[in-house]
Amino acid sequence: MRIGKKERQHRILQELQIHPHVRVATLAERFDVATETIRRDLDALGQAGLLMREFGGASARPMGHQPDLAQRQLGAVAGIDRIGALAGKMVQPGEVIMIDAGSTVTQIAPYLAGITDIAGSANGQKRTILTNCYAVVHGMGEQALIDDVIMCPGQFDPRENAVYGHDTVDFLRRFYANRAFIGASGLSSIGYSDVNRKAVAVKRAMMERSDETWLLVDHTKFERRYLESIGPFNDLAGVITDRTPPDALRDVLAKAGINLIVADETADIPEMQAAG
Repeated sequence: MRIGKKERQHRILQELQIHPHVRVATLAERFDVATETIRRDLDALGQAGLLMREFGGASARPMGHQPDLAQRQLGAVAGIDRIGALAGKMVQPGEVIMIDAGSTVTQIAPYLAGITDIAGSANGQKRTILTNCYAVVHGMGEQALIDDVIMCPGQFDPRENAVYGHDTVDFLRRFYANRAFIGASGLSSIGYSDVNRKAVAVKRAMMERSDETWLLVDHTKFERRYLESIGPFNDLAGVITDRTPPDALRDVLAKAGINLIVADETADIPEMQAAG
């Protein structure tokens, strides 16, 4: 019995997680379809950035490299602002929040600035934001007049506009937080991973010191696997994304008890207001 296109493409990506290269003829025989069908599958997956198209087949994307933060922000998908908006809605007066660095997770900052509960702040319920990312601090703008915004120490990485290293991790371990918002380079059925090993250490520290962790990823991260695993699925409270994941990935998240929030174009998000 032949399988559908989506399932076939998912299995092609699974094959690339085991073997670095796949051939059109081999896949056509395995799935009992025409070689032209496989070529169309590989072309579609290549255009989606999920593999590298090569003559006669395809290869897995490199797991040890990604563009710097500025380049990723320039090429960011439209849905990441909705992800940031829904994440921002979770934050309540008086809470302590940890936010790491990345093109998607930094989108929470302007929405934190836009939905401040002035009454809560006046009653001494300031939110405390701890981050290793300068883009988050800048995104908060003059919000620091109302909230406590704490920048971690560490070694500055200009590619990521953030700090990393032992000083950063040790500093984070001095605090406890209600929740952490982290990003990842990839999210697949075998886990969530990142290309930046220094960033993974910071993410883990934030997860260890927070009551719950939310992973913020857009749909371009689906079914991608990178250099280092961040942690097991059961360390996550939920995932906020802009599109429904493929069936296989969605099933894995459901079995792990992870709350999946899809911030699609119909999502109810707050109107972002200018800081100050």
